[in-house]
Amino acid sequence: MKRCLLMIGALLLGPSLASAGSTKFIGTWKNPNIGVIDISAQKVATFVMNPDEGIRMGREETLATEMRQRGTDTVAGYTVLPGPLAKDQEKAKAFLQKAGITGAVIIRGIGQREEIYYVPDMWYTTPYYPTFWGYWNYGWSAVYSPGYVESDTIVSFDVLVYSIEKDTLIWAGRCEITNPKDVRKVAKELAEQAAKQMRKAGLLKK
Repeated sequence: MKRCLLMIGALLLGPSLASAGSTKFIGTWKNPNIGVIDISAQKVATFVMNPDEGIRMGREETLATEMRQRGTDTVAGYTVLPGPLAKDQEKAKAFLQKAGITGAVIIRGIGQREEIYYVPDMWYTTPYYPTFWGYWNYGWSAVYSPGYVESDTIVSFDVLVYSIEKDTLIWAGRCEITNPKDVRKVAKELAEQAAKQMRKAGLLKK
């Protein structure tokens, strides 16, 4: 668990670790009872749930920038809600109301797992196997490559869109990042993919 939290913290999350791999959404949900809401018309704040204020600031800016580029009036959450107040619900309400924030996008790391897979040994049925002399030359010159085991590191995140005015979840997505390596690229890719999914759901202008 400690290793998992360290990975998530560094990823979302810290200044230097974490995307040789891919970022993908494995599931999304849209509230069927909320009607059509275009968050492009709202003032939205982005929040990355991490207790480290320095880490939080950079990631929230990345997400806010991606959304602004898609025509949304978006600010990084830390600019309207200082970290020390984040866990005080009443003060957080007052600060967001004063800033005129009506919508929010939240990202939170939720877990990590390892997936192990086997890479088989290398052998061929063509073109060397069919004839004796063909295989003879190949057999003396080729080097056997044995099979081996490798693993992928997969980190999971929740991406949530709320209407603060209605105090209601509008849209939710579960995202997985495979073999994270560069945290800045990961944060940008996660923001891009989240914005793409929100656009598909009709929450952002195309």
